[in-house]
Amino acid sequence: MKLTRLEPGGYYHYFNRGNNKENIFKSEENYPYFLFLVSKYIIPIAEIYSYCLLPNHFHFIIRIKEEFELDKEIKITSRWTFQPFSNLFNAYSKAINKKYNRTGSLFQKHPKRIKIKDDTYLRNLIIYVNTNPDHHGIGNYQTYKYSSYSSIISKTETLISREKVIDLFDDLDNFKTILRMKKD
Repeated sequence: MKLTRLEPGGYYHYFNRGNNKENIFKSEENYPYFLFLVSKYIIPIAEIYSYCLLPNHFHFIIRIKEEFELDKEIKITSRWTFQPFSNLFNAYSKAINKKYNRTGSLFQKHPKRIKIKDDTYLRNLIIYVNTNPDHHGIGNYQTYKYSSYSSIISKTETLISREKVIDLFDDLDNFKTILRMKKD
């Protein structure tokens, strides 16, 4: 299977799950650690529009930055859009393997990445990702701690591209209303 190449300026639904559908988040402390690694490796090369971390899988809606948007420290090579994701998954897998005395692959072989080609699809995916806890019966999307919903609706500092997400839905109230309607 040929993987979709992450192109500068492109929007993507990026997701993966645990090998053999195993949980990738084994305790509460694993979620913030994964998000810390996301901020370390992914934020320098991508904007995050939405995310949801569930026990055995995760979803991200991202936009890969254009080369001119990157910090000067980022080395532009043929792998600059790929390597940070590899670093994220390797660092997280090593930490989990060490902490839980396990060996082998934590994630399925290749993360899925689907290019988002229009705003309607982008909005629908943002809705889907933010309401994912309800979809899987894990919790209420409005109170689930490990999704972007609370960051999008809050006024506190965040690494989420909050204003761009809200603009896609015209305003915050419309965003909340649409999510409520789609969830029901």
